[in-house]
Amino acid sequence: MNTVPLSLYVHLPWCVRKCPYCDFNSHTAGNAAPRARYITALLADLDGEAERAESRPLTSIFLGGGTPSLFSPDEIATLVDGIAVRFALDDDIEITMEANPGTVECGDPQGYRQAGINRLSIGAQSFNAESLARLGRIHSVDDIARAAAAAHAAGFSNINLDVMYGLPGQGIEDALSDLRAAAALAPAHLSWYQLTLEPNTVFYARPPADLPNEDASFDMQTAGQALLSSIGYAQYEVSAYARDDQRCRHNLNYWSFGDYLAVGAGAHGKISAAGNIWRYAKPVNPLEYMQGLEQGGPDVELRALDERERVFEFMLNVLRLTAGFDQALFAERTGLEAGLLAEYLRPARQKRLIEEISSGFWRVTGLGQRFLNDLQAEFLP
Repeated sequence: MNTVPLSLYVHLPWCVRKCPYCDFNSHTAGNAAPRARYITALLADLDGEAERAESRPLTSIFLGGGTPSLFSPDEIATLVDGIAVRFALDDDIEITMEANPGTVECGDPQGYRQAGINRLSIGAQSFNAESLARLGRIHSVDDIARAAAAAHAAGFSNINLDVMYGLPGQGIEDALSDLRAAAALAPAHLSWYQLTLEPNTVFYARPPADLPNEDASFDMQTAGQALLSSIGYAQYEVSAYARDDQRCRHNLNYWSFGDYLAVGAGAHGKISAAGNIWRYAKPVNPLEYMQGLEQGGPDVELRALDERERVFEFMLNVLRLTAGFDQALFAERTGLEAGLLAEYLRPARQKRLIEEISSGFWRVTGLGQRFLNDLQAEFLP
């Protein structure tokens, strides 16, 4: 019996405007997006994913994008209902939807709550008007407060706010001010992460001239971690902070190398079956994705991970967890011998990037946390 937790990711790829730092599979369309056609394609795609699930229950569902809140509550209800009739669901399943602040992009929180969404993730990014403009965001600072208030009023007790640091022209006090403003809106969860220049983005091609340097960004990080801890937000992952242990179960499944099914344009899945770990992806272009499903496809190629790839992908994820991980999880999720873990970790241990804090239980050191990318690179195939 397969006991690896199983989640579902649904990609809704359209936005009102593409942000200059965004490398996600998102496309500018707004109200012109073929939403009804896309929902129909998603439901057809779910039929195939239900077969892949082999009756395993879903522990979480995540609607990401793009801007999923460009879809109406009725359309989201059709999607959520379609999932419910095709899959077994945990009684306390977490169902997250991403939304952006503002009248155009936030939709109707009450309607989404009635559609079955029980966790809302709002893309605030900053509480500084100039920073929002430079990030290409179309919402205002006041829009963020209104969106959070509407979500609370709709009955959402599990709200996440996305906030960024290391922004152009930003100093430590600016970053801390953003965190204080976010916390004042009483979200259960904060995703606080550094702006990075990803390939194939406007910022990568034309970087802002006044980005904080590496040392300044690290100082922001440590000051922000201290602030969040002092006001009740416990860090459990590199960029994730939760109040009252309301951690994101969907992302925890990623970070612990669980299984996840995928529907939507460009969505990636990972499944354990028949003694192997398989990766697959859906067509990236939304039109190609819809046309493929309308014609009985698309054909999805599953690729089995070899030993080194299993180790790398496991480490890429679990190294983000602040509490650490043990060799039993390594054996369960990779299908490899538990004893192999110490061998793979030896070079990183010698560099003092990771430590064994009890028998078979490992945790990233402070040095490893600062140079996490270098630590993860130790396991590249």
